[in-house]
Amino acid sequence: MMIDFALDAERNHGLAPRDAIYQACLLRFRPIMMTTMSAILGALPLMIGWGEGSELRHPLGITMVGGLIFSQALTLFTTPVIYLAFDALARRAGSAPRVTPLSRDSGTAGE
Repeated sequence: MMIDFALDAERNHGLAPRDAIYQACLLRFRPIMMTTMSAILGALPLMIGWGEGSELRHPLGITMVGGLIFSQALTLFTTPVIYLAFDALARRAGSAPRVTPLSRDSGTAGE
C-alpha cells in the first residue's frame, strides 16, 4: 500500500520520489501497525497460555509473534529504500521521465 500511495503522489500531486515515499510512509504507518498489532494480540494467548496442552502451542505463538515483529520492522525499513533504489535504476535506464514539483504560481510543472 505504501508503494501505491507513493506512485499516486508522484503522478497526481507532482511530488519527487523521496517526498512521495515519505508522505506514503506517514499516511500508511498507523493502519499497517494496527493490522500487525491485532495479529500479534491475537497470537499472544498461544504464546503465554497455560493449561492442558499449552506446551504444544507455545512454539507456535512464539514463532507467530516473533515473525510478525521481525517482518514488520524489516518491511517498514526496506520498502522505502527499495522504492528509491528502483526509481534511481529507472532514471539511469532512461525509462522514467523526471517528475518535477508543480509551480505554485502558474500551476505548470518545471518552471
